[in-house]
Amino acid sequence: MDHAGKTDSEPLLYEEIAERIGRQIEQGAYRPGERIPSIRTLSTNLRVSINTVMGAYARLENAGLVEARPQSGYYVRSRPPEPEARPYDDELAAKTVEFGPRIWRIRRNLARPCPVQLSGGAPNPALLPIAKLNRIMAAQMRLFPHESVSYSPPAGFERLRTQIARRSPESGCTFSPKDIIVTSGGVEGVTLALQATCRAGDTVAIGSPVYHTYLASIQGMGLKVLEIPSSPRDGLNVDVLAYALRQTPVRACLILATFNNPLGGVMPDNRKRALVELLARHDIPLIEDDVYGDLGYAPQRPFTCKAFDKKGLVLLCSSFSKTLAPGYRVGWIVPGRFQAKIEALKACFSVAAPSPTQLALAEFLTNGGYDRHLRTLRKAYVRQVEQMRAAIGRHFPKGTHVTRPEGGSVLWIEMPAGTDGLALHERALKEGIAVAPGAMFTLGDQYRNCIRVNAAFWSNRVEAAIARLGKLAK
Repeated sequence: MDHAGKTDSEPLLYEEIAERIGRQIEQGAYRPGERIPSIRTLSTNLRVSINTVMGAYARLENAGLVEARPQSGYYVRSRPPEPEARPYDDELAAKTVEFGPRIWRIRRNLARPCPVQLSGGAPNPALLPIAKLNRIMAAQMRLFPHESVSYSPPAGFERLRTQIARRSPESGCTFSPKDIIVTSGGVEGVTLALQATCRAGDTVAIGSPVYHTYLASIQGMGLKVLEIPSSPRDGLNVDVLAYALRQTPVRACLILATFNNPLGGVMPDNRKRALVELLARHDIPLIEDDVYGDLGYAPQRPFTCKAFDKKGLVLLCSSFSKTLAPGYRVGWIVPGRFQAKIEALKACFSVAAPSPTQLALAEFLTNGGYDRHLRTLRKAYVRQVEQMRAAIGRHFPKGTHVTRPEGGSVLWIEMPAGTDGLALHERALKEGIAVAPGAMFTLGDQYRNCIRVNAAFWSNRVEAAIARLGKLAK
């Protein structure tokens, strides 16, 4: 038998073959539209059964890499190219955040239930261990009845902070439980970091496009924004930031360096190091959101910017909202030299993160198989992202570019110049399809022909929705 001797943790033979062919496709050995070896030919060449090759090709087809053509064989699917980095304006200037009524209306619309919801960045509940989490929470509330209804310690339960600290070497860091403050979700961590480092009227440098909730938070705090162009491949442009710092006083920098939302890319380590060193020379704090960091497709988790921090200037924020349970509202922050300020601010505003969900997540991280769950979630995202990219390539107008994320589930779609992402959003919403228009991710007008979609959800209904979006875009 082809699969004899395999354990549950080892890839099956057909998975290995699918990965090998997929890698050849990615590296250009087989180009879009070209035929890959027939099932019988590959069976003979690799000395494996025809059923094994059929399993490998089915896996490639499910991933959107190849397509079967009747009486002809398997061919590499055509997929849209990635967006190029946008040019920047030599007159970089800080701007006041002023989301008008139209943007706030879009935010309200996207928060409402929708038949095909593709606008957010949240995980698909069908891919989460809901039953196990519910059992664990019930058990923890029985074991710790008083703790579950009381305020947790200000920094959060030590058992949860210990589990987070034990995972820190994977991201290139070594911090202890006392370095961590548990927050009510990742957004609270970033907001506390902004409050600890900035005052009203100060300027925050951000990678653009940027997660729209952070623009709303910055507006609420009376801060200004200096948008620094980012690319899916290289992240925030450190050279442009260096130029901007010579022209504009900046109080803090906010970045999603790993599996950026909305671009999905990861900033290379050398650029992360360069960014940290640049800001350290100017004594500027870096607020790093690593909420998608555990969702990389590669075996090795990327390092955070915090891994290169030597002065305590990087405030590392994350949460379990994108991996386990958005509604649990459990995040955390490692504030470095700003720890005392963050502790004081948290005591003033939210006091403590929810106790029952902290207890449940602490137990899940200890005994619930978090790493096994992450492997399952990543595999689903790899497959569904490719399926959605392939569908966009088939249905959207010629000249459309789509990011190829290295982690997470969000896709940034750049349609041909002249296409109105806001108008597309509004027309799609009337047909029960929600997408996030590019105008939400900037203060300028440069992403008007863009939208963001979430590939965490995939089904025949979603595929039909992508086809409909393509027609509306045309």
